[in-house]
Amino acid sequence: MSLAENYSEEIKAIFAKYPSKRSAVMPLLYLAQREEGYIKKESMHEIAAMLELDVTEVAAIIGFYTMYHDEKAGKYRMQVCTDLPCALRGADKFLENLCENLGVKVGETTPDGLVTVETVMCLAGCDRAPMFQMQHGDKVTYHENMSVDKTMELVEALKKAQE
Repeated sequence: MSLAENYSEEIKAIFAKYPSKRSAVMPLLYLAQREEGYIKKESMHEIAAMLELDVTEVAAIIGFYTMYHDEKAGKYRMQVCTDLPCALRGADKFLENLCENLGVKVGETTPDGLVTVETVMCLAGCDRAPMFQMQHGDKVTYHENMSVDKTMELVEALKKAQE
């Protein structure tokens, strides 16, 4: 089913909030991502048509913002900041050791489908690096001054919660 069929009332409410159709792109992307955790190509095309935009313009927004995704991932997205100030505080080594402990490379998902590890630029906590944001459904949590051991404890807690 299309977004328009599944969310017609929400879409009307979104359009009512904005002076021009084009301004509604981000809320519509959020709506499209809500169910599956990523935005399907069909939804990109539908949103572009609704807003009278080129699909490339919609895809550019998805590519720019770290909160939008165009690919399926694990239940949790762990996005480690690797911007220069964070790298100076050990983010690169943290990321390397974390991936080694999880048995994945950056961009991959753990074999159990629980965690996808990604990099992002600037989470606005340079003085508290290494840090990452964890996305799960509508929730985003920030984890600062992290070590690989603390992060692995968090992952183990997530696994236990799944049982």
